[in-house]
Amino acid sequence: MRIPFESAAVGTDTPWQQLPALMLPAYGQTWAMVGIVMALVISLGGLMGIALYNTDRQGLFPRARLHAVLSWIANMGRSLPFLVLMAAIIPFTKWVTGTTIGIAAAAVPMTIAGIPFFARLVQNALNDLPRHNLAVGLVTGGSAAQIIGTTQIREALPALASAITLNTISMIEYSAIAGTIGAGGIGYLAVTYGYQRFDMNVMLATIVVLILTVQIVQFLGDRIARALARP
Repeated sequence: MRIPFESAAVGTDTPWQQLPALMLPAYGQTWAMVGIVMALVISLGGLMGIALYNTDRQGLFPRARLHAVLSWIANMGRSLPFLVLMAAIIPFTKWVTGTTIGIAAAAVPMTIAGIPFFARLVQNALNDLPRHNLAVGLVTGGSAAQIIGTTQIREALPALASAITLNTISMIEYSAIAGTIGAGGIGYLAVTYGYQRFDMNVMLATIVVLILTVQIVQFLGDRIARALARP
């Protein structure tokens, strides 16, 4: 049974046997946030990264001005610390979601922070491809969409898997920070119970859960990247 927030006395540690009732719903909320955000980040950030690569000089359709604009947007999106970004776009978040708390409200700044970060990772993954791959695609007469899909993305899959892993871990960290605005999840639990009520059991449990989660995500991501790299 979940312990009501009002019933816990400040400075009283939650018994260990009652922690699962607190942790499991919060953990589910964390992954709900991360799942929604990563779906948007991979799709939108992936497109932006492909555009960054292909509008550069070595790309399929070099456009210096467009590349400069996209690069500026990516750099601007990565320049603000997440907590500052989250506070700065509160009016925009409320306009989009109609609220400033909860999973939906947290997803907005997390997505805005995640897209440029992932776009740069995608661009770097494509930059590492051998230059002759693009030439081969052009010689065979493939369309731009075919070259992007069969030559660029397919050849860069191991690096892209590592990029998704890194971005997922960043979103887990951001979801914990989003707990400060009542977004739910492990971060909110750590703030409301661990910090505000000085509940050391909850604080320790949230730290352990976050560390284990990141380790598991990194392990699985590395395994997937190695599997994709095999000939």
